[in-house]
Amino acid sequence: MGKCERWGRLPDGRWAHRVTLVNGDGCRVTVSDYGAAITSIMAPDRDGSLGEVTLGFNELIGYLRSRAYFGCTVGRYANRIRAGQFTLDGVQRSVTRNNGGHHLHGGSRGFDKVLWGFEEIDESSVAFSCISVDGEEGYPGQVEVAVRFALDDDDELTISYHAATDKPTVVNLTNHTYFNLGGVGDVLGHVLELNADAYTVVDGDLLPTGEIAEVTGTPLDFREPREVGAGIGSRHPQMLPAGGYDHNYVLRGGGLRWAARLSDPVTGRALEVETTQPGLQLYTG
Repeated sequence: MGKCERWGRLPDGRWAHRVTLVNGDGCRVTVSDYGAAITSIMAPDRDGSLGEVTLGFNELIGYLRSRAYFGCTVGRYANRIRAGQFTLDGVQRSVTRNNGGHHLHGGSRGFDKVLWGFEEIDESSVAFSCISVDGEEGYPGQVEVAVRFALDDDDELTISYHAATDKPTVVNLTNHTYFNLGGVGDVLGHVLELNADAYTVVDGDLLPTGEIAEVTGTPLDFREPREVGAGIGSRHPQMLPAGGYDHNYVLRGGGLRWAARLSDPVTGRALEVETTQPGLQLYTG
């Protein structure tokens, strides 16, 4: 049953809340109206013992101070926009530059820093909504957004997005939860499989060049299950300076389909991802 509680006050005096959804298996998902964020997922291991599998903060103040986007709903536009500029219907638009001269995750005050309104709440789900006004962070058009989190008794968490605008604009919504299925330590031993033959090539600022490249023969190939750590530290030019991943994969097929599977051999926990979207971002830091 959904349980709602006050969590903490924002600097302007408004209260932020947390809602915890619990299913028949004991799995618990906690979300907040601040940032429409997942703040906790408690999932059973192979022995039925619950453990935390996401990263975040116990207190609201951590989310107020952080720019790591823990668990939040990202918008208006997830990922980067080169030089904070794009052309729409022949008109060049400029949005906030908040990432080394580029635009990242909605700008200085993206959806992760918004106190969303409650759209609905019931025993198994909660929905939040917000309005992004025309010109906010430079984006054209007013956009009304709703995001719904629903947990069922099969341990399936569904995140649904809806956006409506009064004039042409760009919208790219996602959730930014960091997972560690072991609950402690690193994720290098986690086993990953991706439903993708290709990825979008990026430059030194992690901005897409427009090229789509095959994963064959690269450390980005997860078409067969292998440990996340197997490619960490690779000298491949597309890897992060520290050797990690921050890549958008081009998913096979269309409609709602399987995109990824991540498992932890130690605890037996596994995460399977399905999506209707054309791409999936793998980020390991």
